[in-house]
Amino acid sequence: MTQTSRQAAEKATFQSFANCYLREVNPGVAARHRTARGPGVDCIEWSLPSQHMLLRAEIVSPSSCGPIQFGRIWGRGTSDPIWRNIERLSALHSLVHETYQDNRRTMENAGSDRMRGFELELLMRVLDSYQQTALYLDKARERPVQADDFLAAEQSLVFGHWLHPTPKSRQGMTFWQQERYAPELGGAFKLHYFAARADHVRHASARALTAPDIVAAMAASGGDMPTARAGEVLLPMHPLQAEALLLDPDIQALQRDGILRHLGPSGPCFTATSSVRTVYNAEQDWMLKFSLPVRITNSVRLNRRHELDAGVAMAKLVDRIGFAERSASFRIIQDPAYLTVEIPGRAESGFETILRENLFAGSRGAGVVTMAALTADPMPGETSRLMRLICGLAASSGQSLQTVALDWFQRYLERAVEPLIRFFDDFGVALEAHQQNSLIDILGGYPRFSYYRDNQGFYLSERYRSLLAAHVPETETIGSLYFAESEIRERFSYYLIVNQVFSVISRMGHDGLCDEGALLCLLRAHLEGCALTMAGAGRDFARHVLDQPTITSKANLTTRLFDVDELQSDAGASLYRPIANPLRSPSLLAMTRTSHAIAS
Repeated sequence: MTQTSRQAAEKATFQSFANCYLREVNPGVAARHRTARGPGVDCIEWSLPSQHMLLRAEIVSPSSCGPIQFGRIWGRGTSDPIWRNIERLSALHSLVHETYQDNRRTMENAGSDRMRGFELELLMRVLDSYQQTALYLDKARERPVQADDFLAAEQSLVFGHWLHPTPKSRQGMTFWQQERYAPELGGAFKLHYFAARADHVRHASARALTAPDIVAAMAASGGDMPTARAGEVLLPMHPLQAEALLLDPDIQALQRDGILRHLGPSGPCFTATSSVRTVYNAEQDWMLKFSLPVRITNSVRLNRRHELDAGVAMAKLVDRIGFAERSASFRIIQDPAYLTVEIPGRAESGFETILRENLFAGSRGAGVVTMAALTADPMPGETSRLMRLICGLAASSGQSLQTVALDWFQRYLERAVEPLIRFFDDFGVALEAHQQNSLIDILGGYPRFSYYRDNQGFYLSERYRSLLAAHVPETETIGSLYFAESEIRERFSYYLIVNQVFSVISRMGHDGLCDEGALLCLLRAHLEGCALTMAGAGRDFARHVLDQPTITSKANLTTRLFDVDELQSDAGASLYRPIANPLRSPSLLAMTRTSHAIAS
């Protein structure tokens, strides 16, 4: 039976929340559920003592390193022997309520009313995420199957982050704005332009062109060029952010004083990429990344001043060390310029705009997809992007699916994972290479080139400070760039291994392409090779991932439980927590030793 959009959205909503719950709150216990018809099924059983209830979720497809796929759900009272089917959202509500009951018992200083507020806020976001997912599924059914290219992949993430309790929650964007501004709906829009007196504009660029020159050229390409007066600088803005800025008293004062003018929508049309706030036009050499008055997953999305400076500094570093020449299969997409209006007494005005090089203009985006799109759960009744890719390669080569899957994964490690570890080894720079920040070129089927984007995600090792500062002295003056290497290893292991590589492994496992154990063995062997051929931070990182019994994961549910905006919080390391390291499981280590023995 074909799933409706509502049913598929309910399944996805429960799955993402329940996977967070078992990692961060209660792992439950393994159980075998006997059904009236057919054999029993494997389940996870949770005890909910405050509700005098037991809950069971059927395991449709297990995973040792990624999300478990759940099926039917049953519940019963602790004094009732009869198990009854429970709707997914009702079961999710019970898990949410139990979590807060647990916290009320353990946090005596947290007011009951405050905790109830957190609970209702989380429920609201869960339901908002569910409703958005159902909407995106409905609209996706109306569109033809899209090719594998940059923009199609950016707009295909109807389910969102596989390990987040509210992956599609977007507070601050109304239902009628979704059609135009949500990437999943493919809307296009003109940017709003402001003109500001040049002495009130701060800008920087690591390129020959200044940021104002880049913006002026971009605005002129749309035909209806906004007009700036002598001594003024044009500033582009996302329409949603422009609306918010025009209500800001400080901005209104600048307008009254003649320092700032709102020129309205103009120039060429843009469309949102997967981050919502970065916009793309296939004919332009630049993308733009804005602050946005929308709370997406954990945070209101703001461009911070130090992030603007970091983008320029890192662009200089990448150029000065000749990174493009050093790496044949990997490139960092640079954010080398920015501009903003300065307001005395405020760190940011809201005008902070990052200019990102567009490597995918015209036909150059063909075959380039974000890892999040490649490993995402498929639409109802369809197969995943990665499975379609592997099946196509197997059909054309005559090889088995497993042979092709293993070969594909090995090439992926060589072209998309090892270059990041080597960059860390050579220069002490780790990248926040999660699925959405990582792109891969699969035009020929197999991975041949990879990319990293996002100037919010640079971690510079204190051990390499003198080397990096020699290339770009200003790195020492930018806050939140340098970190202790031990902290970097923890975060890098989450973003690169847990978030990205494990997603590829679990996707192949769920699709039946290859056993997870065989892929984890390949990953272990590849990391061993990195440890043997590297001599600095990369070697230590590889050994850390290989040898530690736990590996770091991000506590997205915990963040949501207490309504924390992670980008404005000082929580830092508390946003992460250890989980069992699948690379250290006894069965995998035994398998690895056997493989080595056979090879020798």
